[in-house]
Amino acid sequence: MTERVITFPSAAAGERLDKVIAAEVPELSRTQAQRLIEDGFVTLDGKTVTKPGRRLERPATIAVRIPPPDPAGNLPQAIPLDIIFENDDLLVINKPAGMVVHPAAGHAQGTLVNAVLGHAPDLKGVGDPFGQRAGIVHRLDRDTSGLIVVAKNDAAHRELQRQFKDREVEKVYLALVDGHPPTNTGRIEAAIGRDLRDRKRMAVVPERHGRPAVTEYKVLEKFPAHTFVEARLLTGRTHQIRLHFAYLKCPIVGDTVYGRRTPSLPIERQFLHAARLTLRLPGSGIAKTFTAPLPADLASILKLLRQ
Repeated sequence: MTERVITFPSAAAGERLDKVIAAEVPELSRTQAQRLIEDGFVTLDGKTVTKPGRRLERPATIAVRIPPPDPAGNLPQAIPLDIIFENDDLLVINKPAGMVVHPAAGHAQGTLVNAVLGHAPDLKGVGDPFGQRAGIVHRLDRDTSGLIVVAKNDAAHRELQRQFKDREVEKVYLALVDGHPPTNTGRIEAAIGRDLRDRKRMAVVPERHGRPAVTEYKVLEKFPAHTFVEARLLTGRTHQIRLHFAYLKCPIVGDTVYGRRTPSLPIERQFLHAARLTLRLPGSGIAKTFTAPLPADLASILKLLRQ
């Protein structure tokens, strides 16, 4: 673990914390600075801060801890991938449920990063000077299946990150929820941040404590005690769909963190699938839509309900 200490630059008054760190630590991009802040690796006068957008108002000492790359997490592994699309700039992969995206404590191997490096070893440093991201542009929870995008070079990574940040990427999920939403179509607007009682969890919080989050949904099919819905993300907060439907008192079936501790149906994971993704291909700028069918375990749950 290396640490960089920054004395509050006089020109930084009023600037965002993530922007200052990216400017003062050249090896970090602003996105990487944001990730370090959110993960608790940054302190301001000795106190941990987790909001990248915090404005600096007075002289302070900023300490940035940069974790070393996990050697095991950088190992290419011959893990089969369901590749939906590939060209010189990107991969679109249909991730199975149960696969962790990035190496972490307890999941040093067998991750999507390991699998991607097994497919294309040259991706090791793409989008991350520490070699831990392997070009992966966004995230999916371990137990969420579906489409995920991997950049194959730094230029493509920057362009894809820009599209996600500017909300130009359309992300559509399929979910089964307990109960029935109040309307057949709707828009959920509720800020998301760290749970004030449990910092390891996310929660719907007052706006001053979180970041804006917006989800649109459409009911596809109703059952006596469940509803099959399509959800469209207009923002990309951690656990957004799971939290927003729990906020409606209609948690995702199988979500034992934000929903029922005992699932209402015989399912081994949350019923959430990233089914459709529309973006512009780096280089050409051509809009392209990718789809991934509902996996067999989730399809069997729908079949059970329909019977």
